[in-house]
Amino acid sequence: MEFEVYIHVPFCLRRCGYCDFNTYTATDLGGGASRANYANMVIREMALVRDWQRVHGIEEPAASTVFFGGGTPTILPADDLAAMLDAVRSTWGIAPDAEITTEANPDTVNEYYIGKLAEAGFTRISFGMQSAVPHVLRTLDRTHTPANVEAGVAAAAKAGLRSSVDLIYGAPGESLDDWRTSVETAIGLGVNHISAYALTVEPTTKMGRQIKAGILPKPNDDDEAAKYEIADEAFSAAGLSWYEVSNWARPGCESRHNLGYWRNVDWAGLGPGAHSHYNAVAEEGNGDDADHPQSAAPTVPAGGGGDGLSRGGDHGTHGLRGWDIAHPRLWGAAINEGRVPWSGSESITAEENLEEIIMLGLRIREGLDLDRVNRLIRDGREAGTLGPSITALDRTRFEPLVDEGLVTLDGDRVVPTRAGRLLNDTIIERCFAWCGL
Repeated sequence: MEFEVYIHVPFCLRRCGYCDFNTYTATDLGGGASRANYANMVIREMALVRDWQRVHGIEEPAASTVFFGGGTPTILPADDLAAMLDAVRSTWGIAPDAEITTEANPDTVNEYYIGKLAEAGFTRISFGMQSAVPHVLRTLDRTHTPANVEAGVAAAAKAGLRSSVDLIYGAPGESLDDWRTSVETAIGLGVNHISAYALTVEPTTKMGRQIKAGILPKPNDDDEAAKYEIADEAFSAAGLSWYEVSNWARPGCESRHNLGYWRNVDWAGLGPGAHSHYNAVAEEGNGDDADHPQSAAPTVPAGGGGDGLSRGGDHGTHGLRGWDIAHPRLWGAAINEGRVPWSGSESITAEENLEEIIMLGLRIREGLDLDRVNRLIRDGREAGTLGPSITALDRTRFEPLVDEGLVTLDGDRVVPTRAGRLLNDTIIERCFAWCGL
């Protein structure tokens, strides 16, 4: 059993044109907005969440991973990140071999800052590199330079921390040669983990408006597929193996935190807009049954807030998903009122749980475990939480996909090939159709 903690830091010096994350600049928040008390507010939220967990019979093990994401976590003083990490340690405990990561904009850290993180117990830094080509960085509205990335990775290595870099491909105006330069530069840094994500443009972003107005060209699916193949080939040749559709690592250097999401473990999300996930939640006050929580899940009414929790209506639920209030001011107001700052939640049904296991399994190298899927289907049908139209996934169903070069079969595990990763949604849709979802 694993338990993860995610801490969202929603602040940025400025908003990148493509960004649709829950982030805010000082301008967004209005005059007088301050980040000075943010760490203290997150620490107070931890106490509220832990009290909520106790009420609902949730006893988690010590955190196996802690991840600070954003926004730009390193816009805060290193001592603030250390204080929040210490609070995780005192609230839930941290496993001796825990992975503790922060994302970092390369121009917000230096050797001294990174040294402070290492002293606090961080083990890993994920740098937002995005590109090694100056004109692509300008298109993405990034403020750092390639030299900042190199200096950050070197400082992390000196402090004994692992490094990862994130790349984005498909930016308007990025050529195949530009992308090759970014891929080769990332490999040349000597990092043990690289993420590469296709640019997704939301219409509400600055870049989305520029594309709609014809100022920038729209990303091209064929171009992005070609760039994915370039990356996968180069990373593999350099000893970085894919372990999730958008992630490559040297053996043993995979992001344990992200693998936890894909394996559907429990996690507590803290900070504005952060999401939490619990596989099972007990009835209120059922602390004596903490090791075997009942399936009825609490929900949060539309008004939000931990004091308004009520039980879900049936025992076909497979846990709970909740999300914090998105705006920092409203999120902080809820904490000041002594409420878990959730804006909403939903019970996860047996059918939704099955869908998620299929989707997540087909994203990772360990593959989709057909034995597990079919056991869930059998048990769900016997319990009446899945209808008779939901049928087992027979191994032979995947043989045409093997012939098409989209998956391989490793015993009872279905593993997507490079071509299959590019057509991941198609494979998932076929799986859903085959088992009646």
